[in-house]
This record gives sequence, C-alpha cells and structure tokens, in this order.
Amino acid sequence: MHAIDIGTAEIRKNSLVPLDAPLAMPRQSITSWRGGRPRRLSPWGAMLARLFVFAMTGLLAGYGTWQMYQVVGQSSATSLQILLVVLFALTFAWIALAAATTLLGFAVVVGSDRRQGDRRDDERGLVPLSTRTAIVMPIYNEDTDAVFYALTRMAMELAATGQGSRFDIFVLSDSSNVETLRRERAAVTQLRNMLGGSVEVYYRKRLGSEGKKAGNVADFVRRWGAAYDFMIVLDADSYMTADTFIALAAAMQADPEAGLIQTVPQLKDGETLFARIQQFATATYGPLLAAGLALWCGRDGNYWGHNAIIRVRAFASACGLPELDGAPPFGGHIMSHDFVEAGLLRRAGYAVYMRPDIGGSFEGTPPTLAEHAARDRRWAQGNLQHGRIVTAAGLHWMSRFHLVNGIMSYMASPLWLLFLATGIALSWVAEAFPPDYFPSDFALYPTWPRFDARQAFSLLGVSALVLLAPKLLAYAATIANTRRRRAAGGALALTNSVVLEIVLSSLLAPVMMLMQARFVFDILLGRDAGWAAQQRRGQDAPMGAVTRQHFGHTLAGLGLSLGTFSLSAQAWLWLLPVWLGLSLSIPLAWLTARRGVGEAARRAGLFLVAGEIEVREPEPLLEEAMPG
Repeated sequence: MHAIDIGTAEIRKNSLVPLDAPLAMPRQSITSWRGGRPRRLSPWGAMLARLFVFAMTGLLAGYGTWQMYQVVGQSSATSLQILLVVLFALTFAWIALAAATTLLGFAVVVGSDRRQGDRRDDERGLVPLSTRTAIVMPIYNEDTDAVFYALTRMAMELAATGQGSRFDIFVLSDSSNVETLRRERAAVTQLRNMLGGSVEVYYRKRLGSEGKKAGNVADFVRRWGAAYDFMIVLDADSYMTADTFIALAAAMQADPEAGLIQTVPQLKDGETLFARIQQFATATYGPLLAAGLALWCGRDGNYWGHNAIIRVRAFASACGLPELDGAPPFGGHIMSHDFVEAGLLRRAGYAVYMRPDIGGSFEGTPPTLAEHAARDRRWAQGNLQHGRIVTAAGLHWMSRFHLVNGIMSYMASPLWLLFLATGIALSWVAEAFPPDYFPSDFALYPTWPRFDARQAFSLLGVSALVLLAPKLLAYAATIANTRRRRAAGGALALTNSVVLEIVLSSLLAPVMMLMQARFVFDILLGRDAGWAAQQRRGQDAPMGAVTRQHFGHTLAGLGLSLGTFSLSAQAWLWLLPVWLGLSLSIPLAWLTARRGVGEAARRAGLFLVAGEIEVREPEPLLEEAMPG
C-alpha cells in the first residue's frame, strides 16, 4: 500500500510543516518478546562467508596465542604470564577478525573489478518511483550555512531528475541557540522560495529534546510517518547525490522484506591534515572492509545511524526505543540507538543489509584529533551501554554479535593497555628477581629460564602482518584498478600516501589508545558524556590548547621510554612505536590540526581520494533573508 497524500497545495505553500499524518510507534521491550525466533533471511552464500571469516579469525587467533604461550608460557607459568597470554588472545582475535573480513572483501572487490572492468561504481539508470520518501536531517546547533549549502545542492539535483515530487526534505531541529534557530528558519524559507515547490522542504523545531537524535527522528515518525513509505536519515554533515537517493528508494521499493538498507559513506571536505588522512584511509581501505562485511553479514546487518534508507512502518512498529532504568551513563535514553534499531528491525522479521555498490554517499570527518576524541567519547558511552541490551529477548544472534563487536571496539584499548602493562611488569620481575638456576630440591639439571627470542620476533612479524593486512590488501586492490589508482594520484602518489598514513596512524594509535582507555574508565566510574554540538570544520587549534590536551600523554611517553630503557634495551626497542607516538603527541596533534598542512599535502599529491568533493567554503544562503 502506498503512503497517503498529505496536505493541500495551499498548506504546503504557506507552512513550514505539512499536515499531520500520525503513525503509532510503541515503545519496545527488551525483556520480553512474543514473536518467536527470527526466521532466516540471509542466503547460503552469506552463511559460507561467515564460516570462512570466523574460521580464519579462529585460526589466526589460535596460532598467535599458541606462539605467545611458547614465548612466555612454561610448565610453571606464573599468573602474570597467563594474564599476558589471555590479554594477547583477546586483542589479537580483534585484529584477526578485521584481517579475515578484509581478505574476504579483497576477493569480492578484485573479482568485481575483473567482471566489470573500470566501470564507474555509481553508473545506473534512474528508476521510476511509485513510492514517497522523506529525507530527514536532524540538526543541533549546527553551522547553518554549511547545512543548507549541502541541502540546497541535494534538493536542486533531485529537482533536476524530474522525480523531486517523490521526495520531501525535513529539517528536524533540536537547536537551543536563539540566533541559530532564527537563521535556520530564514534559511528554510529562502530554500523553499528557490525550489518553487519542485522539492518540498519542511522545518520543525520541537519543544523539548527528549531522546536526542533518536527521539528527534521518532517524533517525526509519530507525527508524519503515515505519509511516507520510506525515510532516508542524514547527519548534519551528510551529502548524497540525487542518483543515490533514487537508487536507495528503488532498492527498497523492489525488496518488500527490507527494513533498512545502509550505504557506505565516504568522508568529504577534509581540510586539516588529520581530516585528509582519515578521508584517505576510509576511501582506500574502507571498500574492502565494507565488501567483506556486506557479504558475511548478509541480510542480518547493522545500522550506522545515517545515510541509510528505512521502511517507515517497519521502523514505527519495531523500533520504539525503551528507556533504560537508572541514571546515565548506563541508564536513561539509549545513546547509540542505531545498533539497537537494526537489532529490533531484524527481530521483527525485516532484513537489514548494506549496499556498498551504491556510491554517492558522503559524510564529514572530524578536523582534529581532539574533535575526533570528543565524538569518540559519546560513541564509547553508547556502545558500552549496549552491555545491557546484548541479552535482549528475541534478538537474532548476529544482532547480538554486532552489539558485542561495538563494545569490543572500545574495550580493545584498555585491553591493549593492560597487555602492555603486564608485559612491562614481567620485564621488571625478570630483572628484579633473577631465576634460581639451582633450586634446593634435587634435580639432575639446573632450571634454565625459557625465552625463545627467535620465536618472539617471529610472533612480532605475524602480529604486524595481521595488523597491516587490511591496508596492504587495499593497496594492492587500488593499484590493480586503473580508475581508483588514477584518482589517488597514480601508483607513486598512492604508495607514498599509504606509507605515510601507516607511519602517522602508528604514531597516533597509542595516543588514541590512552584516550579510549580513559573514556572506558570514566564511563565505568559513572561519568556521563552529555550532549554538545560538534565542531565539523577545521579552525587551526592553538598550540596552547593542544599542549593542555596532550601534556599527560607526553609525560606518559617519556616515562615509558625511560622506564623500559632502564629495564632492557630489548623492551625499549619493542615498545618504540608506543613511547615515541606518546612523546610526540603534542607536535603530532598540532601539525595534523593545521589546514595549511592539509592543503600542502593535497598540492603534493598526498592523501587524494576517488570521488573527492571539492573543498570550498559554504556559500552564505542568508544574505538577502538576514541583512546585516
């Protein structure tokens, strides 16, 4: 059944909101479920892909763990040695899963390239639509000019296709700043006048801000959901081409089982060096990971909270989020709502899957390490909160896996930190308490300490290979594809960019490890992240602010360097990437936060990406509507 028509032409012309078309969205229970077990929706190909990925992960993790035990474990292994092996097993399994997924994605991408040649991924005909789709953009104290610059481009492109009448745009504001609200209303009015009804644009500022973004979208569904078949949810920094909007609506229209189809957004508008590195890494390494995920997740996939199309009635019937008992950070409203909504849709019998082949989907990237950390802090709290939802009644086992995987994405950092601390403690014990080669008990031979240095270096090589495998496979796949290789500046520029990205990301990794470990400890201590507006554009952070943010990391790096060197030169060399990255955290964070350095890298042909949107300041849309 198609969605009902909403409103009259006169109401559309003179109001910033359409007539109400309410749709019930009852709150769901996570403690009970009467719908039975979710039926199988994924094809057998996805089952075989899961078998491959999990078997490969198990083999890699098992081999690495055995090698670690051979290095430090003995018949009389101490509790510290056992702890070291356990921590290594957990963290190594985490990186092994990424390597196995990327290996699967490599086979998919290279095979697709061979079948299709260098055809553009986003070449597709425009499918006539018989459904209506709402494009919803929740905003909260955003840069109004930047938001409406992107909305204008998207609306004008949709209008040019001749199918603009199949889409309505909703700007859903939770902004609290009075001046921002005034500018938003003025920008919507001006945009509506520009479009002349070719694409309808509506604006709603709700009275409260309950549930934050998830509550904002739910309010839209409850008030206007009955008027639309589908909704495409965007972030304030999202951008999609008209072809992508139409392709998503056509894909959902053709698949009545689908509850949600997720695109794979590419990062855009990187100005600082940090943003450009992230943009390059996502564009170069991301396609293989996405292709592997899409294959083995099948129709039991996940949701990333934006740049996806959702069947409105399915969402309304299945995704009314409950409020968790207790106070934040573990109680209250569900923060990382997207994973939970995907699980609830799948529980209700709808397919949730990814379409990496649908290009033209973009999002912004944090301009600095500090802003990335601020965003990461909220995600960490939301993902750890999922510990209370993993056991929810009726969830598909893959939905539970996605929740656990999200938790592990933040628990990995404190686990790595504990692994390093345990290794240092073992080194200290070895130096402080030399082994007793001739114990008092009778023995034919002395008790020699066992530490196979050659095996230890072999394990180090295996670990490095597994860790770098996703990047090396992505590099090989990009080199082999003429279009992607040229878009990255050619083989030499691509090689230089990959090498520099590996070096810089390796130096920044221990800093991010400490940041994420602190996030986890803060959350476990009951500290709430709150809700603050995001800084999406680079502003050249001053050295003073960078120094304050990373002074502790620098002290930690220098202390680690001196401490390990006093123990042994071998331990000092093994931990060189860790203490060096921490010791250089202030200049690294300052350098990567500079727009000038990012522009210099671009001019030098470094960190270029396929399909990169030209970086430019958003054109002011409010000059006539808001003189002065």
